[in-house]
Amino acid sequence: MKKQFPVFLAIFLTVGAPLDANPVERACNRSDRSAANARLCSCIGGVARATLSRRDMRQAARFFRDPARAEEMRMSDRSRDEAFWDRYSEFGEAAESQCS
Repeated sequence: MKKQFPVFLAIFLTVGAPLDANPVERACNRSDRSAANARLCSCIGGVARATLSRRDMRQAARFFRDPARAEEMRMSDRSRDEAFWDRYSEFGEAAESQCS
């Protein structure tokens, strides 16, 4: 009996590994902050992946481009924004402790 080459493995070897679509890590790498580097952004992206939902990661990534948006979110009285800010604050604390 011949072993078949798994289709997934054939595609993986042809195309390569799937791109990590982590929006926080991408935003960090693209930012103009002097402290941003691949190692730090990878760490921050890993913490984001572990602590935030996809939706929250997209929202957090916007803060790299527009920091004023973060302040608006923090000051918002909307319960949805307050809930996001709580999750974002926890992410920030975890990233600071793990990536410093």
